[in-house]
Formats: sequence, structure tokens, C-alpha cells
Amino acid sequence: MTSSAEPQSRPRTAYPRDVEDALDRIESRLKGRYAVSRRSIALWLLHGDEEIERLVGDTEREGGASAEARELSRRASSDSEGPIAYRVSVARVERAREVAARAVRSRGPSRSGFAETLSRLAMNPLTGIPLLAVVLYFGVYQFVGVFGAGTLVDWLESGFFGEVVNPAVTRFFEWAIPWPWLQDLFIHDYGLWTLGVTYAVALILPIVATFFLVFSVMEDTGYFPRLAMLIDRCFKLVGLSGRAVIPIVLGFGCDTMATMVTRILPTKRERFIATLLLSLAIPCTAQLGIVLAILSGRPGALAIWSLVLLGTFVLTGFLASRVLPGRRASFAMELPPLRMPRLANVLTKTASRMQWYLLEVLPLFLVASVLIWLGQLTGAFGVAVKALEPVVGVLGLPPDASETFLFGFFRRDYGAAWLYGLDKGGKLDGIQLVVASVVLTLFIPCVAQLLVM
Repeated sequence: MTSSAEPQSRPRTAYPRDVEDALDRIESRLKGRYAVSRRSIALWLLHGDEEIERLVGDTEREGGASAEARELSRRASSDSEGPIAYRVSVARVERAREVAARAVRSRGPSRSGFAETLSRLAMNPLTGIPLLAVVLYFGVYQFVGVFGAGTLVDWLESGFFGEVVNPAVTRFFEWAIPWPWLQDLFIHDYGLWTLGVTYAVALILPIVATFFLVFSVMEDTGYFPRLAMLIDRCFKLVGLSGRAVIPIVLGFGCDTMATMVTRILPTKRERFIATLLLSLAIPCTAQLGIVLAILSGRPGALAIWSLVLLGTFVLTGFLASRVLPGRRASFAMELPPLRMPRLANVLTKTASRMQWYLLEVLPLFLVASVLIWLGQLTGAFGVAVKALEPVVGVLGLPPDASETFLFGFFRRDYGAAWLYGLDKGGKLDGIQLVVASVVLTLFIPCVAQLLVM
């Protein structure tokens, strides 16, 4: 063991004043001898390192240092812009930049390649916002909404399943099962095959697959960190930082998964606001794709739906940031290099997310089909639908729309799929489609997201 005295000539990183005060108080409590400086031990204690806490606790004279460190860490985190670990990381990055600026010298004018130029353009509001609009238009609207929710869904649902698979499956079950009430479990309107497998594979799967493909390409290029830097100022308006772009963007894939990812946000205040916004104003892949497919032929209706969601997002976040205690979020992120996406990476990420969908979501579709069958068999489902009919009537919607919102509680994509069926059946006009789309998106979260919340 060496002495814990710290050489005065060694340069050290200067942390925020409250962190330095906490370090000084903990250092004054440390009397033992350690292989590293007392300042390092104090810093680890502030981080809550369990191994260091045990090491300090084993020293008889320093039994109270760990407890005081936990209290100082809690107090400094609650009174500051973020947890101790986050603020220490920011200070170290700044220190590393200072050292690099003194140690590195460049000869002649620096030459920026295309990737570096594009990286700066993506983070500049004047050029980054138009670039984001292009990405959203071609990546989300055209590829996911038009190609995925339009071309692929039409081919799978109306062509392959509608004309080939479903008629054969229906004939088989009608031949194999003589009881109509038991046939309903597998086929007809709400059967395991008709509603569960057909909707999950022919309707939702193409939309999810195209979205995950776009998401994997954007992720592999390194665009997401630049998007976070671009919208950091905008997110400050709703009490979030650019770091929140990750769960918010993931919410367009699955709000349940995105709610779990909010754990990466540094403060409880940010996690609460992000979860609130995900549950209210962020449609999942299936909802987004189906709404785009339904409203793509009505640009005015699509614009109204988009503006309502954007207004809800901004107003809810703004009010929450004013009501909830705590300081404004700060943000620092390391930027990876911008690069061309690698096909192997994109396909691997897309395949892993598709595997998650098939293993996680498809069984939920089947369970929901069984619950609906039981509800119809016992009459409970009809009672619930009847109870919702006056509510949807006030909204100017037909009684059949009540089933959309009831399904939406089981799964958001389930409700979106049922809304798609109403539109295909010609039961909703343009105004009713906008109202139903807005209400379904702003409806209470599905059961899975509710449990995660």
C-alpha cells in the first residue's frame, strides 16, 4: 500500500463547485492508506461504486464515509443539472479537449471530407431540418407508409392471404369442426387465424419490417447522435435534452420498448416527461404505417392529424416541464463517425428486431383473439362494446368504431388494424377517419405499455 497523499504538481480535472465541495468533505473523512489517491476514492464513493464502499467500510475508522458520500451524492444530484456521474463525464470531456488542444498541432489548412461536411450540415438547424424532412419523407412516408403499408400490405393481405391462404384455411376448419361456436375460435371475423395470424403477418409485419429496416440504416450511419444534437434546443422546450431522441424515435417502433429505454435518461424528471409523451403523442409503427396508408390519399387530413399530434407533444411537454420540479436538462454526447451503412449490420439489426416482433407481438395477437372469442361467447365483449358506443357517438363516429378503441387497449397495433378494416369497408368518411386516427393515437396506452410504465 502506498500513501494516499496526492502530489501537488499533478494537474487534475476541475469539477463543478458543489462536486468539489463534496469531494473535499469526503476526503477529509478518509484516514486510511489506499493504492490510489483519496480524491479518486472519494469520487468513486460519489458514483456509488459498491466495491469501493465495501473497501472503505472495512476500515474501522472510516465507517461513516460511505454513508456521507451517498447523502452528498443525492444532494448534489437533486440540486444540479443531473447525476454526479453525468456531470463528472462532461467535465472530463472538457478537460480532454483542453489537453488535446495544447498537445496537437495541425500543419496547413484542415481538409474536411464529404462525411465531415455532411455531419456538420446535419447538425446545423438551417440545413439539418431540411435534411431531416427529406429523411422523414423518403424513409418514413414513402418507404414505410406508401411501400410498406400500401404495396406490401395490399399484396399480402388482399392477394396472398385473401385469395389463396385464408379461403383454404376456412374450408379446412369448416370441414374439420362441425360446431360454429368452436369454428369462431379459429376463423371468421375474430378467429386465431383470421384476426390473429392474418392481421399480425399480412398487415402489421410488412409495416414493422420496413420501419425497422429504415431505423437500422439510420442507426448504422451514425445519424441518430447528430439528430440528437440538432433537436436538443427544441427538446429543451419540453423539458428534455437531445439524449431523449433515442426513446422518442424508438417509440415510433414500439412504445413499450421505448418506455423501457427511457432509463438511459439521467434524471427522474426527464424519464417522467419522456414516458408521458410516449404514452400520449407518439404512434407506434403499426399505427403510424396504417394512418399513413389510410390518410395518404387525403393530404389535408394527414396534415391535421400530424399537427394535432405535434401540438399535443409540445403543449404536454411544455406544461410538464413547468410543473415538475428540477432544473433544465443538460446534454453532451460523443459523436461517432458518419459512414455508409453496412449491409450485414443493417440486416442483422433488422432481423433481430423482427425476431423480437414475432416472439413478442404475435403471441399477444393470438391471446387477444382468444379473449375476444371468450368475450363474444360469454357476452362480456358485447357489453363492453355497447358501453363505448355512446362515447364514440359523441365523437361523431359510427358504433363499429367502439371496437377499434377496445382493441386498441389490448394492443395499439390491434386497434390500428381494426381501423384499417373499417376504412376498407367504407364505414368512415374523411372527417371520421381524422377523428378516429387522432383519438386512437391519443388514446390510453395499450396493456403492455401500461404495465411497463
